[in-house]
Amino acid sequence: MPVINFFEEDIQFKLPQKTKIRTWIKNVVKTEGADISEINYIFCSDPYLKQVNIDYLQHDYFTDIITFDNSDQEEILEGDIFISIDRIRENSTDFSSSFDQELRRVIIHGVLHLLGYRDKSADEQTQMRQKEDQYLSLYASLNQS
Repeated sequence: MPVINFFEEDIQFKLPQKTKIRTWIKNVVKTEGADISEINYIFCSDPYLKQVNIDYLQHDYFTDIITFDNSDQEEILEGDIFISIDRIRENSTDFSSSFDQELRRVIIHGVLHLLGYRDKSADEQTQMRQKEDQYLSLYASLNQS
C-alpha cells in the first residue's frame, strides 16, 4: 500500500486538498510505470531548508525543494521531499502564479526527481518543465471530476 505523508518541520502549514493531492501523485507515478513505497513531504521555512542544503549537500544557498531518494529498487519510489513554503510564496509572486499552483508544481517536481528526471542541463530542465506542466494539467482534470 503506497504511503504519502505530509509533515511540517519548523512552521505551521496545512496542505489543502490532501486526498486529491495523494490521488494525483499516485496517478502520476502509475503513469510513469512505477509504484510508491513511501514518500514523505516535509514543509519547512527558508532557513530550515538552507541548513539541510548546507548539512547534506554542501550548498550554501536557499532553494525551494530538496529531494532525497531512499529507493532500493528503481521502480519503487521511496524518499523525503523537503519544500520551503517561504520559497513557494516568493516564487508564486515572481512567476505570476498562484501559491497553490506553485506548490503543486514543486510537489510534483520532487516526484519527478524520484522517478529519475534531472534538471541540471538546459535539455533536462526543458523536459522537467514539460512533465510538470503535463501533470499539473492532470491535477486540473482531477478537480473537475
